[in-house]
Amino acid sequence: MSGQRAGAASRLSRPAARVVASRRLAVYLGIGAAGLLTAVLFGRPEAVAVVVPLLLLPALGLAAAGSPELSISIGQARERAIEGSEVALSVSLQASRPLWGLRLEIRPGREVTARPLGPSVSELRPGAAADLHWALSCRRWGGRRGGTLNVSAQDRLGLFSYHWADQRLPGLRIYPAADKLRRLIPAARPQMSAGDDVSNLRGDGIEFGGIRQFLPGDRVRHVNWRATARRGTLQVNELRPERNADVVIFLDTFTELELGKENSLDRAVRAAGSIAGAYLRSRDRVGLIGFGGTLRWLAPGLGERQAYRIADSLIESEVIFSYAWKGLEVIPPRTLPPGALVVAVTPLLDERSLRALLDLGGRGHDLVVVEVSPLDFLPPAQDEPAFLARRLWEMERQALRTRFVSVGVPVVRWDAGLPLAAPLLAASRFRRERRLVAPR
Repeated sequence: MSGQRAGAASRLSRPAARVVASRRLAVYLGIGAAGLLTAVLFGRPEAVAVVVPLLLLPALGLAAAGSPELSISIGQARERAIEGSEVALSVSLQASRPLWGLRLEIRPGREVTARPLGPSVSELRPGAAADLHWALSCRRWGGRRGGTLNVSAQDRLGLFSYHWADQRLPGLRIYPAADKLRRLIPAARPQMSAGDDVSNLRGDGIEFGGIRQFLPGDRVRHVNWRATARRGTLQVNELRPERNADVVIFLDTFTELELGKENSLDRAVRAAGSIAGAYLRSRDRVGLIGFGGTLRWLAPGLGERQAYRIADSLIESEVIFSYAWKGLEVIPPRTLPPGALVVAVTPLLDERSLRALLDLGGRGHDLVVVEVSPLDFLPPAQDEPAFLARRLWEMERQALRTRFVSVGVPVVRWDAGLPLAAPLLAASRFRRERRLVAPR
């Protein structure tokens, strides 16, 4: 999946202006009224001559007053982007009458910051277009609904100001940044359709599976001449067929830990996106379970369209409290495809997630748990009691991991600073040592 290939978005609007009288107009009218009152009360006609210019300016301003027409065209280079990238935003303005003191304010939303590009424009003439540009920096994943643009200007005398507020910007979906994963956890029971997973069964394929003695019916092109010369008898290469797998990502959204600008949900979402993308590139079928305040289930699928479905679901992840979960602590029996590999990304803190995962392991599902370490989000212990409490808590968590291992489920801890590939490699090693990967 590449968020860089999504098409551009644009909006054209001609909103009505809100006209506001300035303080300067009030001052001119106040001084003019005071001068006229002085001339009448005290018989001082020279006061009229003094205030006439001050009254002429408001008169001219009022004569020209009205709501100017402004055409606002907003263009955005992409509707989808990746965390850490920039998206170009352009605004083109055309007015029916001259405007001075032009000001534009971009409010892009909490996941995005706007950086102006090029000089600003302070004056707009009729028939001429003012083109302004910004770079939107995508700081964090999320489904931004579209920020707002505020435009303000004034007339030449500064007596009236015009405001076009809350003009909607195009929406922007920001997908989590993904780690590059070269090696993945092999599924124990892949499907019979072709894929990139190497089966433990011998057969036609391109992956080397071993060397054995030549048997009648073997093809000559499979003869290993070096092994034959070394052993003195005909030896052939065994090959393994490639199969695809059903993989389901289990994302725990019941809890979220924060320390500074970092939080556990961000790390979990990025990990889930990275793992899903890597399996999809291996031509495996990938699905998603969002296990939290609301249960979200995306059936396994293939290809780029499925990658976008998963990414769109991930950016909607959030911690939601719901009473509906008080009696639901397991994944329904027929939710998962037969033989699917389940990769759970969780901090292992919420009892409902723990019971659901232990239930999956107890039912014999092919399960791997990637633990987003909560230790990274705890402040350091400041005294001896706090240190002892932390040690006891770590012992409890180790006992929890042992419960998973007792049912054949590896729990691999993912600490801050480690690449995501490290816990996945540890899980593969565990499964290989425990001989959890059966012939397929």
